Amino acid sequence: MAYFVIGWREDHLHLWLVLILFYFAFPLSRKIFWAFLFFLIYWFLYDSLRAYPNYMVNPVSIQDLYEAEKSIFGISTSSGLLTPNEYAADNSNSFLDVLAPSFYLTWVPIPMLFVVYLFFKDKPIMAQFAFNFLLVNIIGLIIYYIYPAAPPWYVAEHGFEFKAGTPGSPAGLIKFDRFFNINIFEGMYAKNGNVFAAIPSLHSAFPVLLLYFGIKKRLVAGSIFFFVILAGIWFAAVYTNHHYIIDVICGGATALCSIFLFEKVLMKTRLKNWLDQYIELLK
Repeated sequence: MAYFVIGWREDHLHLWLVLILFYFAFPLSRKIFWAFLFFLIYWFLYDSLRAYPNYMVNPVSIQDLYEAEKSIFGISTSSGLLTPNEYAADNSNSFLDVLAPSFYLTWVPIPMLFVVYLFFKDKPIMAQFAFNFLLVNIIGLIIYYIYPAAPPWYVAEHGFEFKAGTPGSPAGLIKFDRFFNINIFEGMYAKNGNVFAAIPSLHSAFPVLLLYFGIKKRLVAGSIFFFVILAGIWFAAVYTNHHYIIDVICGGATALCSIFLFEKVLMKTRLKNWLDQYIELLK
């Protein structure tokens, strides 16, 4: 567990209390506990990143990524060539300052709600979706260590100089907190396990999984909703200065790679039998 390496935090206690409650409360709640097994593994893996940060493995890409974004997607203005993030910061408005973070907040809750829906409607698809959620995260975490990358807000706040141990920042999401006088994003990003993990944008990967499995399940209204979520999160990632467009594209590509690996490779191995046994556990 992450806390054995990096220390106990209050949110660890909250999580364990919820897990214990779900496991022992009722037979149905225990099955729901197992339904979220892959999400729990993801949480432990991501939280453990702080134990050995990726910048201790490979150098962090800061200026070269910034320059690549500007050369590919740069926007010409009277003050010169700007990245889309910089252009958004110069042309923000209160409506988008609230709308964009609202979409960004859905990045995990919507997949979790989808798991709950599938738990009652289609456990085989639920197992496939949940496993893909974990798989895309594992692929993303591997890439984080191969290619540590600074997010655009880091450049805006610290320039191109690498600073180990830099705390997380809510960046443009802070405007949402200030608008409603709350502390959602500021508190969330203060616990960020790894600042230099911009590529791929897993925020951008999850809605691709949602859309794919919504289509696979033949949920017309659901698929339309997931597409709106996808578009909203992708826009928000750039607008709030958390990701470059390059990061977002890489996030989508990571999700597609996960789906391909699962459908064309892993489902032809013993994993299929293991998932069948897992599904029986949920019945």
